[in-house]
Amino acid sequence: MERHLRLLAILATLWGALATLVGLSMLLLAAGALAILVGPEGESVAFAAGLTAAVFASIGAFTLIWGVVHIWVAARLRRRHPLGRAVMLGLAVVNLLVFPFGTALGVYALWILLTNEGRRLFETAHPEAIR
Repeated sequence: MERHLRLLAILATLWGALATLVGLSMLLLAAGALAILVGPEGESVAFAAGLTAAVFASIGAFTLIWGVVHIWVAARLRRRHPLGRAVMLGLAVVNLLVFPFGTALGVYALWILLTNEGRRLFETAHPEAIR
């Protein structure tokens, strides 16, 4: 089960890195829409550019936070910190809705963290888990 936990931490890090990259890309697209808004043709496309910038910025901010949280949780899983397990369980449930890769990651995380062996990995007090 130790090997599965390490693999879950690696997969959560990769998933978080991809989400962070998508979030940054969306924020750059929002900046592009804002640039069109303040450009010479800004008056004629003000509503569309403003709406596009707002939507891209909100999706980008959410996705960026989502990715950073996955990376943070992966670090806690590597240290066997109980908070990492609890947060990863919550993220796994939401990841079930992100078809197909999030679903696979969510099922794998639930399988690892909800088994008796997976629970035992977080019960023993490790010096690293205290930090």
